[in-house]
Amino acid sequence: MPTIYIDDQALEVAQGENILEACLNAGMDLPYFCWHPAMGSIGSCRQCALVQYQNEEDTKGRIVMGCMTPVTEGARFSLSADNAGEFREAVVESLMLNHPHDCPVCGEGGECHLQDMTVMVGHRDRRYTGKKNTHRNQYLGPLIHHEMNRCITCYRCERYYRDYAGGKDLAAQASHDHVYFGRHEEGVLQSEFSGNLVEVCPTGVFTDKPFLKHYSRKWDLQSAPSICSGCAVGCNIAPGERYGRLKRVHNRYNHEVNGYFLCDRGRFGSGYINSDARLDYAGIKKPDGSFMAVHQQQAIDTAVGWIKNKKVAGIGSPRASLEANYLLRELVGAANFVPGFSDREAAILSTIVRTLKTTTAANPSIKQMEAADAILILGEDVTNTAPRVALGLRQSVRNKAFELAAQMGLPQWQDAAVRNLAQDQRSPMIIVSAMDTRLDDVASQCISLPADDIAAFGYGVAKALSGEKMDDEAVNQVADILFAANSPLVISGTSMLHEGIINSAVAVAEQLHTSGKSSMLSLCVAESNSLGLALLVDDGQSDRAASIPKLAKRASKLDAVIILENTLERRGASGEIQQLFDADSKVISMDILENTTLGNSDLVLPAASYAESQGTLVSSEGRAQRYFPVYQPSAERLPSWQWLLKLAAGCECSELAELEYFDQVVAACANSQPALAQLVDVAPLRDYRNQGLKIPRQTHRYSGRTAMNAGVSVHEPQQPKDTQSPLAFSMEGLNRDEPASLIPYVWSPGWNSNQSLQKFQAEVDGPLKGGTSGAHLISSDGLGAVQPQVSVTANLKPHQWHLVPVHRVHGSDEMSINTDEVAELAGRPFIAIGEKLAEKLGVVEGDGLLVTQHKAEFSLEVKILSRVAKNCVGFSAGYSETLELQPGDLVTLVKDESWVYPTPTMIATDRGAAHV
Repeated sequence: MPTIYIDDQALEVAQGENILEACLNAGMDLPYFCWHPAMGSIGSCRQCALVQYQNEEDTKGRIVMGCMTPVTEGARFSLSADNAGEFREAVVESLMLNHPHDCPVCGEGGECHLQDMTVMVGHRDRRYTGKKNTHRNQYLGPLIHHEMNRCITCYRCERYYRDYAGGKDLAAQASHDHVYFGRHEEGVLQSEFSGNLVEVCPTGVFTDKPFLKHYSRKWDLQSAPSICSGCAVGCNIAPGERYGRLKRVHNRYNHEVNGYFLCDRGRFGSGYINSDARLDYAGIKKPDGSFMAVHQQQAIDTAVGWIKNKKVAGIGSPRASLEANYLLRELVGAANFVPGFSDREAAILSTIVRTLKTTTAANPSIKQMEAADAILILGEDVTNTAPRVALGLRQSVRNKAFELAAQMGLPQWQDAAVRNLAQDQRSPMIIVSAMDTRLDDVASQCISLPADDIAAFGYGVAKALSGEKMDDEAVNQVADILFAANSPLVISGTSMLHEGIINSAVAVAEQLHTSGKSSMLSLCVAESNSLGLALLVDDGQSDRAASIPKLAKRASKLDAVIILENTLERRGASGEIQQLFDADSKVISMDILENTTLGNSDLVLPAASYAESQGTLVSSEGRAQRYFPVYQPSAERLPSWQWLLKLAAGCECSELAELEYFDQVVAACANSQPALAQLVDVAPLRDYRNQGLKIPRQTHRYSGRTAMNAGVSVHEPQQPKDTQSPLAFSMEGLNRDEPASLIPYVWSPGWNSNQSLQKFQAEVDGPLKGGTSGAHLISSDGLGAVQPQVSVTANLKPHQWHLVPVHRVHGSDEMSINTDEVAELAGRPFIAIGEKLAEKLGVVEGDGLLVTQHKAEFSLEVKILSRVAKNCVGFSAGYSETLELQPGDLVTLVKDESWVYPTPTMIATDRGAAHV
């Protein structure tokens, strides 16, 4: 490791890093703007200037840019030299020539990197008296607010949006003093990762538009460490609350998972927590079908009267915490617990759990996926089913560029040079899917096949890897590519609800191992706790094939059914689900929002959202992670696990009678089966203290604790006590050097923006000092997981097509669609077809098609895709209007001559009123 000298201080630094990284790793404050740890250096802002000397005798030196200067043995630098300080101050002064002095009204004020750097370099007084250049702002959609006058031309936004995230519709335009960062014309930003501009921008050019509608300063937000519930990736988030309202969601760094970035569903999809459709009180259905609001104790007494010593079944949920599902299983008995999946979901998730417990392939983190040098994706549009994984895959195709750079002696952080060297050369990514995907632009090969043929293709690749020559040359080529790679990655998932596709992906990964390769296998699952729930029932105590439709068929033999945070219409055909509600058994439901399941229940219990409760979610990687309440539930909401403990106490359930604290529930769940034993290691227990203090949810500058309740009392109320976790609903405590799973926010003296994260990292762009959040629950025995191929022959009649689910980041998720901005972006439900079929049917984009499935008929908007497999059409998966459509079903199509062409107002009304 080289030794360098900064202001005569000897530092041992890592080989290959630049001086800016070396300074930050050493705890020194060297200002910067354009550099970003995930995107490397381009040297455009000139802010990280310092003086480099030739040797000890050199007293003059020369100014260099820290982000562009590699470390070398014995190199000497100075941060404190007068000319370096003057240069840095001059840079800030030049940036301020056109920058508006609007900090008090800027959405970035108080967490602005430009503010921090201006103070750091000592610039204070404005000397320029001329006019400022001004720009006209653009409408960029419902998520991002644009204020171009605040730009300092650091180019971070363009580099992130185009180079890192693969966006095409935002760029730098014009030149010199007129450089403009935006779209060629106003319109909604098309990238599913556009929200990261809010945190990437060092000023207030791009800000969180929903947050601005109900704005609070950063220091007035109460935050807690949490986990995104929008999909199964398990991204770490930091939600912020004020006045009992969830204000925003920011990224919470996890080196192995989401790093610095979130998808837009994770960042903006939690608006439903503030929805008017939230339940505040329990309700008992009256004879006329309406509900009578009752207090907690009356609701509990009523429920206990229906379930105590009776035949009761429980329906779990893949979007509820592992602890809540465990308590429901214990309350009703394992034999009477149904995990809450549809028939097909239950079978596929059982296969995935079995695979992950026996496969010879590694189940990688996103960080490990980024190191893959060849990728095969079978049947999954990863951008729309596991968005943050897709963003990682976009970085993995750059490994060819890094390989070329290493041959030329270029460090990876020399971003512009590395990209210029590689041009369009990328590591191979082969996508085999029924329709075009959002990763097609970086794929080396895209193959369009129906679901059954995708499975056959995967098995063919496995055979080719074993040495068998296949008739399909594309199969042989893919096998050769994977075999030539050092770190091949195979990805599939549950989105097409096709077990054969998953088994074929497993076969490829297993054969790679047999061929001597260290393969990786990632299987995407649908919901935030799908894998955790599947693990819970994979214990030999219950029927793993149990599903909601099967339970509905025997509902008449039950006295009551308890439903945990599950909208049953999404789990089976409406006729099957209605059997459950038509039975004489009482239905008790707990959930967050009004929905059809609650409307069909006899008793509803208001459940707290993830921002108001505590729990564990298991990601598709098998990583269990804990989320903590940001604020206390309002009215008479309770976390589901607390509702279930109260019901258990009323029923005198001996197994749960001693449980009072969340930690006790975790311990009981961990002891219930070996696969869950590591649950106790996911996060510190409630008695953890940091140097004798709890972790504060509020910043040390938090204000207005008296004013917020002045309408009730002019005296400051006592802060609520959190007896369930190591965090405090207060500004009192210590937010420093705690385990990573307990960090509620980042802040450091002189670093008020999210750039203060580097003070919490063990090294720049490395893991946090407090380790990595979570614990892996699944360890494979390595015995192998290959399943035999099952041949399927489709019998298509003329003018029939196979249905293929088309997932969308905005629209397919059950909860986020209840956020107004997401509903606006989701648009109407659609049928996706190819150009040739559109011509044959006489329709264009935006027309209507009548889709007939059996005797049911659906009128859907036409979307025309560039790539569609033969005899396939896609439908908008997860939209409430298309829940009756199932993957693989056969449908007929005809143009809807009575189609009403939607206006923007109609779309917003239709989807924005998604609260049932």
